[in-house]
Amino acid sequence: MKTLRKITINPISRLEGHGKVTINLDAAGEVQDAYFHVTQFRGYEKFCEGRPFEEMPIITQRICGICPVSHQLASAKACDAVLGIEIPATGKLLRELMHMGQFIQSHALHFFHLASPDLLLGWDSDPAQRNVVGVVAKFPEIAVKGIQLRKFGQEIIKALGGKKVHPAFAIPGGVTNTLHREDRDRLLAGFAEAYSTCETALDIVKGWGEKNLAEVKRFANFRSNYVGLMDENGCPNMYEGRIRIADPDRKVLAEFEPKDYLTFIGEHVEPWSYMKFPFYKSQGYPQGAYRVGPLARLNAADGMSTPRADKEFRNYLALTRDGLWGCTLLYHYTRQIELLNCLERAEEILKDERVCGTEIRITTNPSNAEGVGVIEAPRGILIHHYWVNKYGAIEKANLIVATGHNNIAINRSVELVAKEYIHKGDVREGLLNRVEGAIRCYDPCLSCATHALGQMALKIQIFGHSGEILHELRRD
Repeated sequence: MKTLRKITINPISRLEGHGKVTINLDAAGEVQDAYFHVTQFRGYEKFCEGRPFEEMPIITQRICGICPVSHQLASAKACDAVLGIEIPATGKLLRELMHMGQFIQSHALHFFHLASPDLLLGWDSDPAQRNVVGVVAKFPEIAVKGIQLRKFGQEIIKALGGKKVHPAFAIPGGVTNTLHREDRDRLLAGFAEAYSTCETALDIVKGWGEKNLAEVKRFANFRSNYVGLMDENGCPNMYEGRIRIADPDRKVLAEFEPKDYLTFIGEHVEPWSYMKFPFYKSQGYPQGAYRVGPLARLNAADGMSTPRADKEFRNYLALTRDGLWGCTLLYHYTRQIELLNCLERAEEILKDERVCGTEIRITTNPSNAEGVGVIEAPRGILIHHYWVNKYGAIEKANLIVATGHNNIAINRSVELVAKEYIHKGDVREGLLNRVEGAIRCYDPCLSCATHALGQMALKIQIFGHSGEILHELRRD
């Protein structure tokens, strides 16, 4: 049927980076199809070529201002693999501690600043008020709690790396700085308030879910595979572990070492987006699509590694026992369970006497021609893969970031929500906000995700002074 009307949401609000949504309606005003486009291009993988591999942890963290720590750590792990070493125990604890700070600040930022306006003020509330300023005006205590929790995560990062954003800390072979005992004690004093705020967030999201269970069930609820990094007990591990792929019924399809990711994960490109479309090779594209991030990590897991988070995980399993684990809105709930898990893990690390040790780095020459570093970023699994020449210069780099893994799932969520709520040409603002809300569930970071050139079509036209085309270059 011929498309009669196109709706464009541009830019999408309350997420990191720039993207847009196009929704095509048929003659009856029903949704024909919908697409999530990423409209920026950065090309990090290309301009890293030729740089010394030691520079990569500093260069690649500039990919993002929200999750630079995740990129720095994944990069440092890839460089460790090039060196062919295991870093000292204290260095590893300090890296993981900084990563927990990253998770705490990022998950707090997303829930209190980006997602809560929809939950606290309503999908259909005045868009001029439906933002963090509106939350501050109507729920000042909750807003302040959110700001303080994010600050707590940032203070962990600053105590180790000297500043809250783009710290210079993880390097090939270990880390640059030790942790002072005064800083350790100061950070330990902040956990009571942090746990309280996390419990507040859990109460809000569970209460909202109970009141809106019918919408939770029908809002972008679809079957998909799930991917996450798991420890030896099948619990999500944000720093290291084996990559697990689970099917829509949470049964394990594959589990493998991160260095073998190319055997299991393929990458596809489409002409209408700068983002890659990763997929599980055994099932092909697009059937092998999967989801990553909090919902995926918990759906692929057997439990959580810390007691309070594991108790909440059991509550989540009870809630979803009838197959609700495919509900996209449950990203908000699972994100708060992970926040609790990361607070507990950060406290565990700070109470470990080794965290104030002084053996934090090994120096040696490269022994391998390539290295893979994999870590869980707040939005999902993050892969850095470098190939180096005999001088240690980068010959090729491959980055698969969290939002890229979710690309197919985000597009499917957008189309499902558009088809659920838009009928007979009725495109009220609140309905379009639900389409944006489907994207926000994934907490996408579009700045991180746009690195692939792929088969992008390119047309260059040179015009004369009177407007005529003098010359045209074209690549399809």
